[in-house]
Amino acid sequence: MTRFNAIKGFRDIQPDEVFLWRHLEEVAREIARRYDFKELRPPIAEKTEIFARGLGQSTDIVEKEMYTFVDKGEERITLRPEATAGMLRAVLEHNLAEGGRATRLFCLGPMFRYERPQKGRLRQFNQLDVEIYGEKGPGVDAELIFWLVDFLQALELGDLTVSLNSLGCSECRPIFRAELLAFLRGREDKLCLDCRRRLILNPLRIIDCKNEDCHAMVAEAPRTLDYLCSACAEHFETLKQLLTANGLDFKINSFLVRGLDYYIRTAFEVLTGKLGAQSAVAGGGRYDGLAQELGGGDLPAVGFAAGLERLAMLLKDRPLVLEPGPDYYLAVLCVEATVPAFRLAAYLRGQGRCVAADWEPGSLKSRLKRADRAGAARLIMLGADEIATRRATVRDLVTHEQRALDLAPYLT
Repeated sequence: MTRFNAIKGFRDIQPDEVFLWRHLEEVAREIARRYDFKELRPPIAEKTEIFARGLGQSTDIVEKEMYTFVDKGEERITLRPEATAGMLRAVLEHNLAEGGRATRLFCLGPMFRYERPQKGRLRQFNQLDVEIYGEKGPGVDAELIFWLVDFLQALELGDLTVSLNSLGCSECRPIFRAELLAFLRGREDKLCLDCRRRLILNPLRIIDCKNEDCHAMVAEAPRTLDYLCSACAEHFETLKQLLTANGLDFKINSFLVRGLDYYIRTAFEVLTGKLGAQSAVAGGGRYDGLAQELGGGDLPAVGFAAGLERLAMLLKDRPLVLEPGPDYYLAVLCVEATVPAFRLAAYLRGQGRCVAADWEPGSLKSRLKRADRAGAARLIMLGADEIATRRATVRDLVTHEQRALDLAPYLT
């Protein structure tokens, strides 16, 4: 018989890992509560056009990595490769950003990209996405960066570095793009194959290329910060002042451009050295024009995403308060004890207690092993003697103290 395994790049989060994942999610929800963010749960599938228009046709995600299919209604559907476009679609569709006050939302859930699986990167992966809609000023950019830092610090992650850049806007970026193209022309032979293609479609992404030859070559390329218009320069300066005034250290990284077409002005990442060489655990930025790409009006927005797989890797060796085992383990030792054991379990669960049991009768020795393996706090033995005397023994598996339990209510 064929034995099936999970699809390559997809993995099970097993029961002994789930407590760590719940910890990540609960910390995220607590930080969201402190910052007055509400949870949004968009679907995992959207119309393909939402991502093609939102992310940009020239991005690796759209060109190579999306899980896209045609459904029975001849609609092109894509499993979401990221959450921002879908969240913004929901905001526009349901008018969630109306009312004059910035709308603050977050989302937790799976994303899908067809790429080479590697450590901390899967084809189905999970992200925390946090977004603010409806405010253009640098104050919300700073607030979001502090949100992210507070989240990572609440997880007790150390060795963090905040990396910051400005990408300019529709007024000043074309000037920078022209200067970058002028620098790159004549150097095409030093670029990797992907960057030669990007030279035509999206030259800014060459700056962010991880290929060593490309990275070395663009080290002398023009910098976005040298071409900012007065409005973008003022926005970036105020952002830096807000971060500094509130005690947050950061580094300016002129090579930080992010991988998606919709970013303008603020771009940021948080990196950690806990995985060896410093690598990003979260990043984001401002994308004021994305709403118009999706058929909406002028809706400024800023957000970030954090990969939960990578965070789980960072925390897996961290001592955490483990999920407690059952309050009671019922050791059913004979067939006659099954019905009263069911009644007793129902009563205890009705009192809010966690109860585990194996309903097939077995030996006391085997049941003690299973209770210990389950991490149960107490064992209740129910066998022929207990039924005959109408009294059971409750054994504390930590202190080994024992007490009697009247079985009469469960035998009638």
